[in-house]
Amino acid sequence: MTDETAAIRPTKPAGPFSAWEFGLALRYLRARRREGGIALIAIISYVAIALAVMALIVVMSIMAGFRNELLDRMLSFNGHMYVQGQILVDPDRDAAVQRIARVPGVVSVTPLTESQSIVRAAGQTTGALVRGIRPGDLDSMEYVNNSLTDEARRSFGQGAYGGDNILIGKALADGMGLRVGDPISLYSPTGADSALGNLGGLEKTYRIGGTFSSGTADFDRAFIFMPLEQAQLFFGKEGVWDVIELKVAQPDRVGELLVPVREAAGVSAIVSDWRDRLAAFWGALKVERVAMSIILGLVVAIAALNIISGIVMLVKNKTRDIAILRTVGASQMSMLRIFFISGAAIGVAGTVTGLILGLLFCLNIGAIQHFLEALFQVRLFDADVYMLEAIPAEVDPWDVLWVTLWSVFMSCVASLLPSWRAAKMDPVEALRYE
Repeated sequence: MTDETAAIRPTKPAGPFSAWEFGLALRYLRARRREGGIALIAIISYVAIALAVMALIVVMSIMAGFRNELLDRMLSFNGHMYVQGQILVDPDRDAAVQRIARVPGVVSVTPLTESQSIVRAAGQTTGALVRGIRPGDLDSMEYVNNSLTDEARRSFGQGAYGGDNILIGKALADGMGLRVGDPISLYSPTGADSALGNLGGLEKTYRIGGTFSSGTADFDRAFIFMPLEQAQLFFGKEGVWDVIELKVAQPDRVGELLVPVREAAGVSAIVSDWRDRLAAFWGALKVERVAMSIILGLVVAIAALNIISGIVMLVKNKTRDIAILRTVGASQMSMLRIFFISGAAIGVAGTVTGLILGLLFCLNIGAIQHFLEALFQVRLFDADVYMLEAIPAEVDPWDVLWVTLWSVFMSCVASLLPSWRAAKMDPVEALRYE
């Protein structure tokens, strides 16, 4: 009998996963020099699992950070809920707005109009969506309002019918070579009503009162803000609202407010939320998230399969020990558990290490980014393009739990296969050539 088996030989029947099984399993992992191949494979398996788990946590956290940041910017620019229908032309619509604003959870209520327009300036022509909004409601759009200068906020909506100052996106201004104060002509396909009927084809020159950055380049190129009364006059919609936008305190729980808002708005109102407007975008994000989880989950599975090689070699080198233990009374299940514990220990240790490294990386991703930029003198993440100072990373506890459980599960599965082979080994055949 070898020193290892003699040192941990059970003196009385022990239950499953007893101390002597754990002791022998962990001792087998501390291979002697002549068994260095086993130790090397165990180290490789441990490192592979740790790196795979770390990569999975980092990638999913960065994806969650970008997804939440993009969604936050889109919802800041647009509404969380929308009220349409007959309520927009009812005489008591102002009272309905006040009732909606009193619903718990509703932060702001913004009536507005939206119309397509042709834009001409500096010898260039493009299209844009002109949004008529009350000057005081700019506060409800955080990124837009914060990007405006004090002068742009003050001048917006001043003068008769809101004045001639309008706000355009920075991307649109840069694309047409415009600056604050420059003239810009808008063409309305409908025009204003008059005693002779609808004039149609109305064109008017406005002055750029300010440029905004919503954090989403597509919005900055496509939208122009105009005071509500001026937009109603220019597009022949005097006294008309196209929609009432609502902002709520918790956009991810907007479904809970559908019924209270519908009751406050009245039976003539049609209430929807951002999940309906952004259904395609939200669905694409979910599909991307699931696809990346599956792909990176396979990377963890492949890394865990390295455990099979290590345990197979361990079983082969410990054939004599297995036969002796079986002869002195150890059961097949004891043999299975011993080698299963050896493999699972590698997987658990790699998972814990990868989990710690991944969380540390995500929590310090900004400092790591700036360090690498200073070291290599390159910009890894252009703040002018993404409107962010650092790569966003948001650690989701459910993602961490899923990654941990998946890695441990695959490690256990990989350990079970060669352990079963060790349990089925015939002690007589094992000792025949010893």
